[in-house]
Parts: sequence; structure tokens; C-alpha cells
Amino acid sequence: MVNTRNTRAREIAKHSSSNDSQNMDNVPSPAKTTQDSPASFKAAMERFRHNEPGSQPESSTKEENEKQDHKPSRKRPSKPTYNSEPSDQTLSAKRRRKPSSKYAPPSTYAHLPPLTDILEPNLICVFVGTNPGIRTATAGHAYAHPSNLFWKLLHSSGCTAERLRPEQDVDLPRLYAMGNTNIVSRPSRDAGELSKAEMAAGTPVLEEKVARFRPEAVCIVGKGIWEAVWRWRYGREIKKDEFRYGWQEERERMGSDEGWEGARVFVATSTSGLSASLRPHEKEAIWRPFGEWVQSRRRERAEEDKGTEEAADSSHA
Repeated sequence: MVNTRNTRAREIAKHSSSNDSQNMDNVPSPAKTTQDSPASFKAAMERFRHNEPGSQPESSTKEENEKQDHKPSRKRPSKPTYNSEPSDQTLSAKRRRKPSSKYAPPSTYAHLPPLTDILEPNLICVFVGTNPGIRTATAGHAYAHPSNLFWKLLHSSGCTAERLRPEQDVDLPRLYAMGNTNIVSRPSRDAGELSKAEMAAGTPVLEEKVARFRPEAVCIVGKGIWEAVWRWRYGREIKKDEFRYGWQEERERMGSDEGWEGARVFVATSTSGLSASLRPHEKEAIWRPFGEWVQSRRRERAEEDKGTEEAADSSHA
């Protein structure tokens, strides 16, 4: 019996020792717990740390820096360079937009009638244009093209009390003691289709008309017309410092004849819509002095006529 108890006691002790050994294997060793616990504690605390506004966790900042380091660099696009010299293509485009006129012989527009002069004796002034355009020749009235500023400038300068229409050109002598003619009679598309020779040759014809009808003044409607008159008179081109708009010197009077000193000459701007060297307000400024003179002469004439009528009435009384 004693042996049996001892034997059973040894088996129980052996089994208990085996279980204790197995349980100790499941308990972490002190060394391992000491190594892992600080890192795990730090990671756990990181979740509860309060960051200042605008600040980022170290790990996040590091990741952002790494992303920025790996971003592809962008090069700033270089500024386009411009050539100050116009290309041949640009120049050719400009030529296409504004083709230059070439000389056209009289036969080109022989089917168009010349424009009739509007002239009478004892006028205050006569306007001298270059030549009739196609629209003017077709209409049979002076400065008939809608883009021409003649009738507008006549009104704005004071030469006429109202803006007349082209078909009222025949009323100029009766209403305002003014007339109209051209240095070249044949029509063309523009002045570029006339030769310098035929424009200059129109000067003596113009002089003869002025001498015949004897207006007080001649208004040259365009610089090119006065340049043609100058070539005829002096046999050369007018110099830059010799040209000026407005009233010309006394020696430049036109149509002077025996017993008559000739008509004063005023050079105004061209009224053609193709003439763009001067702006509209600049043209008006050049025309205005002539309009003021015309108004003054018209008032003086009216007073003279009134005085003549009163004298006639008193003589009959």
C-alpha cells in the first residue's frame, strides 16, 4: 500500500512539473517585454498627441518631403522671340490688303462721261479736285462716293449752312457763290491711275478757267494737286519745307491776267476716303480757316448788295 501511494505521488508530481513548464513557455520573457514595450507605448501615444495648427507629424512631413523630392521639375517656358524685321509673308499680306494703283490709260474708262464743271463769273471760290472717280462719273455729280468727306467738310468748316447732297452740287453757285472743277477731266478709279505728266499738264487749263470766271479764291482739294501745279510752274518737285496747307503766298495766285491780279490760293486736304494720312479732326482743323473766310466774304457781300439796293431805291425816290 505504501509503495502504491508513493508511486502515485511521484506521477502526480511529475505531471504537475510538466504543466508548469508548458505554462512558463507561454509567458513572455522579461527581456523581450522590455524591448517591445517602449516602441508600442510610443506608437500608442502618438495617436493622442495634439499638434499645433499648421504643424505636421514628423512621419507625415517626411513623406511630403519625399514626394516633393520625387516631383518632376517643370521648366518655365521660354518667351517667344520676335523679329523686328517684317517677314516676306507679312509684307506680301499687306500688299494684298492694299494693292497699289498703277497708271491706267484714258481708254480704260473711256465709257464713262467726264464731269461737268460748275462755274460762273464772280464766285467767292472754286474748289479744284483731282479728277472724277468712277462713282462720281457714273452719278454725274461731284464727290458722289459715300466715303468721300467733301460735303461733310464743307458743312463743318462753315462753307455751307447745311450738309448738301452730291446731287445738289449744281446749286452751289446760287446758294453759296461757290463752284467746282478738276485739274484732270477724265475719270479713273483713283489718282494713282493718273500720270504725273497729265496732272501737271492740267495746270494751264485750270489757270485759263480761273482767268475766265475770276473767282476771289481757289481751294485746292488735296496736296497732290498743288504738287502738280508746282511741277508745272517751277519744273521740279516741291520741297518738304516749301509745302504748307492753308493760304499760299501772294505770288502763287492763279489765273492772273492783264488788269486782274488773280485768285488767292488755299490748299486744303484731300477728302477722298482713300486718303488716310490725316485723321478726320485734323482735316477739319485745316479746312476751318477757309470756311471762316468764306462766311466772312458772304456777309460782306450781303452788306454790299444791301447798300447797293438802298442806293438804287433812294435814286428812284
